[in-house]
Amino acid sequence: MLKTDIFLRKSIFFNIFLVILLSSGATRAIAQDYNTYGSSFDVGEDVKKSSKVFENMEVSDPLQSQLTGVITEVCQAKGCWMKVDLVDGKEVFVRFKDYGFFVPKDVAGKDVILNGMAFVEEMTVEDQKHYAEDEGATQEELAKITEPKQTLRFEADGVRIAN
Repeated sequence: MLKTDIFLRKSIFFNIFLVILLSSGATRAIAQDYNTYGSSFDVGEDVKKSSKVFENMEVSDPLQSQLTGVITEVCQAKGCWMKVDLVDGKEVFVRFKDYGFFVPKDVAGKDVILNGMAFVEEMTVEDQKHYAEDEGATQEELAKITEPKQTLRFEADGVRIAN
C-alpha cells in the first residue's frame, strides 16, 4: 500500500506540474519554431504588438524597432514585400532592406517578428499602383488610385516567421 501511495503522489505532482507548464505559455515559445530571413537578431522584451510605435511619428521619421503580428499578404512575384496585421487592427507594409532577402510566397496567416526601422510614408500614386499590380489588381481597380496616401511602413533587416 505504501508504494501505491508514493506512486499516486508522484503522479499527481507530475500532472500538476504539466498543467502549470502548459498553461504558462512557456511551451508556445518552445514549440513554435521560427525561420529567420535576412539578418539574425535577438527578440527584445519590448517587441511591439500594436501601432503605438507609429504614434506622433512624422513622415519619414524612422525609429529602430521590433514589431510582431500576422502576415496577411506577400508579394506573389518574388516575396519582396509583405503586409502585417497588428493586434490593434492596423496594417504595416513591410519591405526588406536593400532587397537583400525575400520571404516565401506562402506564409500568409503566419506569425512574424520584424526587426528594423518603423516609419510613416506618403506613398505615391505610382507606388500604390505598382504594389496593386503585384497583388493582381484589375485595370478598373488601378484607375481608382488617384491620390497619395500615408501608410505605416517597416524596413526589415531581419524577420522571423513561425513554422
